[in-house]
Amino acid sequence: MKNGKGQVVEIFLDSRMRLVCLSELIPAPGQYLLAHAFSSDDPLAAPVFFSDSAPNGFVAALGLSWLPGTQLNLRGPLGHGFTIPAAARKVALIAFDDSPERLRGLVPIAFKQGAEVVLISDVPAHDLPEAVEVQPLKALAEICQWADYVAFDVSRENLPGLREKFKAGNQPRAQVLVRAPMPCGAIAECGVCAVNIRNEWKLICKDGPVFDLS
Repeated sequence: MKNGKGQVVEIFLDSRMRLVCLSELIPAPGQYLLAHAFSSDDPLAAPVFFSDSAPNGFVAALGLSWLPGTQLNLRGPLGHGFTIPAAARKVALIAFDDSPERLRGLVPIAFKQGAEVVLISDVPAHDLPEAVEVQPLKALAEICQWADYVAFDVSRENLPGLREKFKAGNQPRAQVLVRAPMPCGAIAECGVCAVNIRNEWKLICKDGPVFDLS
């Protein structure tokens, strides 16, 4: 984990943003940075997730109220990211309740190992490679039976609904990025991002944000 500076250099129509920063600050898919704008009055830093590669930095998954030219204090990379098994050849990326942009970074990794990729989302994703098949959320059960690796993105509040729709035992490997406010970024263990897993409390900011769904 490192501290460093970054800058917003471009905002895309889909609200993603391109950041320039040191290479060692770039998070892996599923990991995050904590970012705070120099000029912001907000006392809390914002989590920033990887969406795509870009020269001298990366494309962040979701835009905030920052404009091109905004200078940022960055800390990270933080947390545990996704790990696609080397043997996986049928990869499903499932945005359960929000934008699929936090899953986009898995696409080139899957392609590099010769896997097919299906994205399931009811929120449009722009500029995806043509080889990525896109399906609506109602196709979840069918695609999960097809896949040999599944990556989910879901809010903490909707995690029970995901568990009801998906039985992890049906798949060799399934991981889930659980979203929640992470104000301390694993420093203070403030408990704001706590999630109950098998009757044990885990901190999303430190133990996640990506967990094995099993």
